[in-house]
Amino acid sequence: MAVGKEEEILKARTDKREYRRIVLPNSLQVLLISDPDTDKCAASMDVSVGSFSDPDGLEGLAHFLEHMLFYASEKYPLEDSYSKYISEHGGRTNAFTASEHTNYYFDINPDGFEKALDRFAQFFIKPLMSADATTREIKAVDSENQKNLLSDGWRMNQLEKHLSAVDHPYHKFSTGNWDTLEVRPKAKGLDTRHELIKFYEEYYSANLMHLVLYGKEKLDKIQGLVKDKFKDIRNIDRSCLRFPGEPCTSEHLQILVRTIPIKEGHKLRLVWPITPEIHHYKEGPCRYLGHLIGHEGEGSLYYILKTLGWATGLSAGESDSTLDFSFFKVEIDLTDVGHGHMQDIVGLLSNTFPSYSSQVSADGFLMSYLLFAR
Repeated sequence: MAVGKEEEILKARTDKREYRRIVLPNSLQVLLISDPDTDKCAASMDVSVGSFSDPDGLEGLAHFLEHMLFYASEKYPLEDSYSKYISEHGGRTNAFTASEHTNYYFDINPDGFEKALDRFAQFFIKPLMSADATTREIKAVDSENQKNLLSDGWRMNQLEKHLSAVDHPYHKFSTGNWDTLEVRPKAKGLDTRHELIKFYEEYYSANLMHLVLYGKEKLDKIQGLVKDKFKDIRNIDRSCLRFPGEPCTSEHLQILVRTIPIKEGHKLRLVWPITPEIHHYKEGPCRYLGHLIGHEGEGSLYYILKTLGWATGLSAGESDSTLDFSFFKVEIDLTDVGHGHMQDIVGLLSNTFPSYSSQVSADGFLMSYLLFAR
């Protein structure tokens, strides 16, 4: 087992916690954090596979797998025993599926941490993806999607995907529903559970996983827990997945889309394709630009819009980031008066930041969305 040198991890002088990076023999990379003053312990496992890897005709499979891993394991076959244990020991647990990642995490009272880790590790060792649970969890995914249909934010995100290049995985419907996970697969003679297990076996490899543990114990103790609980995750040396190319070409730029929202109100969203900030994480250009545009003090863009009575809120920053592409979004909550001054607001944004406006001219608007009341 390789152990990273502690001095390689930079931390603030006021940070009293101890850190250590290790790599298990199965190539699982782990960050250990020891904090004797904490009243909660936590763990997070990130798997480098997400909705971009959904097979054609099985949109939402990665998200469905996220749901199924919570169900049970061969070692702990009692349904929902993991979630119940976490709750009984003062903790919370959840997960999310992104484009290139799926993340599972929990926190818990310190006295329940070790047993929680044992249950958590079984997600990635021998999950029990039984036939009984398959239909029920597809319904759970469908229910989640039905809820999202009533969310303006989710609807806008799906609209952005719909307007992108059809041959790029960003275009896919990533949540999944009853149609994509049950009706269509059956029509093609596919067994969703069989495809789910195949997906898990193909992508859930230890070398594509990164684990973080946060506990009260000394680093050596936490390291011992990791070695004991996670050493049996199989490693098939799966290559890291990449999805090169831009989801937006010239035909997707400089367009204005008007939509009718679920909730009454007006919102203007402007989106630009950019280089992912992860390639410049030390400089943080998106965070810098987001701070400038989102500043609310006197003389700022928001201050001007608020003074004019055109806006009640403004946010800016990177969104939908992957290894190969990203977007920078500015979202403005408009008043009824501001709703009629959209072009003026876009002009103010460009004039407030001349250096940025030149970049806008070079790249062009990707999309501009305007939400208006019925």
